[in-house]
Amino acid sequence: MKNTSLVSKIALGRIEILIRLAEEKMLENSVESGRLAKRYVRLANELSSHYKTSIPKKLKNKICNKCGNLLVPGINCKVRLASTQGYAVYACECGKEKHIFYKNICKKRLHS
Repeated sequence: MKNTSLVSKIALGRIEILIRLAEEKMLENSVESGRLAKRYVRLANELSSHYKTSIPKKLKNKICNKCGNLLVPGINCKVRLASTQGYAVYACECGKEKHIFYKNICKKRLHS
């Protein structure tokens, strides 16, 4: 009988390692390293679905929902702030935009 909490902790650790490796590869800014980074993200998604664990939100916000690229500002995505609405817009090369809210996060940090 396997210990599911231990298995999910190991899977989450491996997912975090894969995302970190993908970030390092994307910073190299070459075609081959971009492909490898995309492969790492795909492996992290496969691990997540196989072991029925969710990728943490801080890591999930870095992944494009359409193409699976790791979003690195200045390399493969553009960032702009919608300050009145309180979110940042990450526009990927594929055309998909990801909205990441920051207004509520700032309020929580100020009050704690």
